[in-house]
Amino acid sequence: MTRGRFITLEGGEGAGKSAQARRLAARLRELGLETVATREPGGTPRAEALRALILSGRLREQGPAAEAIAFSAARIDHIDALIRPALKRGAWVVCDRFADSTRAYQGAAGRLAPLLVDRLEQVVVGADRPDLTLLLDLPPEQGLARAAVRRGGGEGADRFESEGVEFHHTLRGAYLAIARSAPERCVVIDASPDEDRVGEAIWAAVRSRLGLYLPAPAS
Repeated sequence: MTRGRFITLEGGEGAGKSAQARRLAARLRELGLETVATREPGGTPRAEALRALILSGRLREQGPAAEAIAFSAARIDHIDALIRPALKRGAWVVCDRFADSTRAYQGAAGRLAPLLVDRLEQVVVGADRPDLTLLLDLPPEQGLARAAVRRGGGEGADRFESEGVEFHHTLRGAYLAIARSAPERCVVIDASPDEDRVGEAIWAAVRSRLGLYLPAPAS
């Protein structure tokens, strides 16, 4: 059986990754492709439990190494229980965040040693690397404002949204550096326009990069 395709969406806070991941998964299903939509940290019950721990900020005092290890533990279960079996049976997997987030958040912004980040990724991800990574890019100030609107008045910022704006500028630079270092895998998408325009840019990248040479939708 032909292996499925693995697509990840990356970017800073408020970039619209979750909404665009849902749109992309729905569009692939419309083509008759079995499509699994998932997220990180999370995607499985054990990984979701670790997500709650990480985003609560309870590991913050232990430093970026502890957070990276917790993310990696969640990722191991996610890959073993969901991602790898889906790809093996030929499904397409669309994941909201993956290993590049560890590189950006704990590696660059958290100043974790690059060698440690590399080794964790080698051990945890191995051959299960994305075929395509869509980097949703926009100025941090715009993203944080969007995230605040999304939360509404009754919900506080999570562990990473609560960081200062310089942290988020470092994140953006780290993501763009990842994209420059892996142009065969990464496509930078301007996330500043409205959701529909961003969705069309994503669809064009998926069609071009992964062989979905289909007629463009009627305007």
